[in-house]
Amino acid sequence: MAEIVSVCPASELPPGSVRIFEADGLDIGVFNVDGTLYAIEDRCSHDDGPLAEGELNAANCTVECPRHGAKFDLRTGKPLTLPAYEPVDVFPVHVDDNLIKVEVS
Repeated sequence: MAEIVSVCPASELPPGSVRIFEADGLDIGVFNVDGTLYAIEDRCSHDDGPLAEGELNAANCTVECPRHGAKFDLRTGKPLTLPAYEPVDVFPVHVDDNLIKVEVS
């Protein structure tokens, strides 16, 4: 069964920003891309590096791993460039009573 985790007030995550949190031993990054929220596993599938610390490209809805440059689609978790070839998990995210909440399963 999924756990609903409150991350932060929506006002604390403006467009172009990310918030990293931990739930059940899993690090997750929540990105605000021009007002749309995406939650993705904070782990590059290439070398387990900190993916959510990478550069956000809002126009393409991607994040680039800061270690080796693999780009991931925030909507699907699929890698778009090498050296990563395996997807990472994405999680449903919504705002309820001005709190950003992520469904972690």
